[in-house]
Amino acid sequence: MKKYFRFDELGTNYRTESLAGLTTFLSMAYILFINPSVLSLSDVPNLPDSMRMDPHAVFAATAIAAAIGSLIMGVLARYPIALAPGMGLNAFFAYTVVLTMGIPWQTALSGVLTSGIIFILLSLSGLRETIINSIPYELKMAVGAGIGLFIAFVGLKGSGIIVADKSVLVGLGDLSNGNTLLAIFGIIITIILMVRKINGAVFIGMVITAVAGMIFGLINTPHQVVGAAPSLAPTFGVAIQHFGDIFTIKMLVVILTFLFVDFFDTAGTLVAVANQAGLMKDNKLPRAGKALLADSTATTIGALLGTSTTTAYIESSAGVAAGGKSGFASVVTATLFLIVLFFSPLLSIVTPAVTAPALIIVGVLMAASLSNIKWNEFETAVPAFLTVIMMPLTYSIATGIALGFIFYPITMVVKGRSKEVHPIMYGLFVIFVLYFVFLAK
Repeated sequence: MKKYFRFDELGTNYRTESLAGLTTFLSMAYILFINPSVLSLSDVPNLPDSMRMDPHAVFAATAIAAAIGSLIMGVLARYPIALAPGMGLNAFFAYTVVLTMGIPWQTALSGVLTSGIIFILLSLSGLRETIINSIPYELKMAVGAGIGLFIAFVGLKGSGIIVADKSVLVGLGDLSNGNTLLAIFGIIITIILMVRKINGAVFIGMVITAVAGMIFGLINTPHQVVGAAPSLAPTFGVAIQHFGDIFTIKMLVVILTFLFVDFFDTAGTLVAVANQAGLMKDNKLPRAGKALLADSTATTIGALLGTSTTTAYIESSAGVAAGGKSGFASVVTATLFLIVLFFSPLLSIVTPAVTAPALIIVGVLMAASLSNIKWNEFETAVPAFLTVIMMPLTYSIATGIALGFIFYPITMVVKGRSKEVHPIMYGLFVIFVLYFVFLAK
């Protein structure tokens, strides 16, 4: 095993890689509780049960998809990069596709499955470089930042810090409310942990917030901590059963968004973490095809299990900082995700007040990509700005992406830079215009 994972060549050992795998797990463990909360739309009252995914099934699907994805990445691509259902993509799934577009979550899972299959085909072909190069850098950065603002807004709204206001649409909530105060406490604690660069700060912040909630009677104390692994029955295989419902223009936009965000998020994460670990060679990523195949396979399997898109996690950088250099670290992380399957009773203490700090902090981290946009070039600044600002304002990630992709060709043509616009971008321009003309509500 040491030879397969190239321990001697990389200058590492079992102890270092195990510590790295544990560090990565703690840094991303929050998704185990955030994902069921998001996909079940727990912070949205008065919804019919048919619109909500079963949180216990989602918990199991999240853990198993993360375990399988991380294992494939560790064994096949041999990178210290873990995978799990992605933040942002789960918000798009729940709040845009299901809540705003009115698409059943069963059909949305079929869309995730389709995007995963397409991703696999792209990973096995030479088209992935063409796709990556077709989307302008500024729009890639804008999509990430916009999703960050959207996620933060969801957290602020769910915790009651931000509420609806008839006069100005949104306003400050009741800061004397116990659950709102608990969320604010959690935000402060998580920020302190992040500033102090504590590994697993987001997850630890959730734990401290939940404990504080139980102490002050805002959260019911769970009757047990360990229990049987939840059943996947409510979600397993549903994506296949509803596969015939995806052949519409509306679902085409959904699938393109799933694919687009996953594809570029994964590529960016792989390069960033591999570069940090010193695994880049001649400014190229060895075994890039296998790494992308691991991600796309995990997305496909995750959809079959019953969760939104599975993707590479930038939190893997915490494990690399702890010394991780080989795929064995990802194997350790995968094992921990399987073990945690038996801690599902803790889902009862994860309320919107507990998840809000995590959503807001993750939003801050994602918004950092705003610094990579050339704001002094108006022809690229306009579509980037519209992409970013319209996601939270319209409560729709798809709308933000669509507007950015529509205005980019327009501003570039007017500027006289039409030759710099890839033909694929013109094709997406037509698709998104048709989306607004015929389908957007």
